[in-house]
Amino acid sequence: MDAQATEAGARPRDREATRERILQAARTLFGEQGYETVTVRMIAAAAEANVALVGRYFGSKAGLFHAVLQGEPTLNTLFEGDAEALPRKLAEYAAERMRRPPDSPILRALERSAAHPEVRAVARERLITAVLNPIAERLDGPDAQVRARMATSVFLGIGATRRRLGPQEPTPADVDRLTAVFEACLAG
Repeated sequence: MDAQATEAGARPRDREATRERILQAARTLFGEQGYETVTVRMIAAAAEANVALVGRYFGSKAGLFHAVLQGEPTLNTLFEGDAEALPRKLAEYAAERMRRPPDSPILRALERSAAHPEVRAVARERLITAVLNPIAERLDGPDAQVRARMATSVFLGIGATRRRLGPQEPTPADVDRLTAVFEACLAG
């Protein structure tokens, strides 16, 4: 782009900077308003980008949501350290989910929109890559994937219960019970 265009206030063309502006705008809008409410036009306007660039860089609104999720926190710290401690770590994390939703507005948006047809595949992949597979990789013995699926079901059930019944302050006894549940789920 020439110096005159830059002086006139036009933004220089920079594919990566534009892509990042779109991601940031999407992260903000999805987090504030949820997947269903936000449109590609809204995101493009907030990013000061051409609406066609969203399709070029991300394929679709669902593809953009997937890209936004890639930048969100994961449960990786739960899977560090001694595998014997995994049931207790999972129980403590699950107890925290009883009390409140995830800190990330994007993960809360995912939680709210997981049944939406465009989000379903994205949510499934996120669940597999961020929870199910990391748990299975920590397990020895047969049927690791099946056992990881059982533990993941406990997570999902806690989130669903909190959304429907409201938050509940977990007690130390709740954490002990959840530890026993995760030990049973993960036992080889």
